[in-house]
Amino acid sequence: MTLLDIRLLTVQEYHRMAEIGILDADERVELLAGQIVKKAAKSPPHCAAVKRTENLVNNRLGNRVLVRLQDPVRLNDNSEPEPDIALLVRDPLYYEDHHPTPSEIYLIIEVADTTLRTDLGIKANLYARSQIADYWVLDVNNRQLHVLREPSQDGYQSIAVLGDDASISPLQFPDISFAVRDMLRPLITV
Repeated sequence: MTLLDIRLLTVQEYHRMAEIGILDADERVELLAGQIVKKAAKSPPHCAAVKRTENLVNNRLGNRVLVRLQDPVRLNDNSEPEPDIALLVRDPLYYEDHHPTPSEIYLIIEVADTTLRTDLGIKANLYARSQIADYWVLDVNNRQLHVLREPSQDGYQSIAVLGDDASISPLQFPDISFAVRDMLRPLITV
């Protein structure tokens, strides 16, 4: 069996496909490593975890960051993922003239209920190669937070898995702490 020589798309070509209608405006896709990838459907637990985490970040960090939800970040010429949550350097234009690039990203958070393998696999590799220093994957099913740091071309060199009883601080904001349980569905005690 021979490997196919696959032609990868650029971000510019991807945008052009949307402009001329090859991709529908409401089509749930993102460009990862030069390939158009379908995004998973958003389940109620996923949406709730994103909203909980967004509220937590806004309450703790306020005007210190710009929070964007499920909007594109441009990692390089072939990757423009749409992370669930991106904490960004504040921009007076709110990134009206470009999508945020790695030097403008403090933290990326992906929420995983059906996408854990992708979030810890291809996305983690893309973010590491793009030098995203702080990448978290909130696993809503197992009530864990995967914290990936120390990016390199070979992936993240530091990976920690925190339980829902742990707390974590973003690298750029060590004075702020988030309890993992506050990002997850509250446990019902009887």
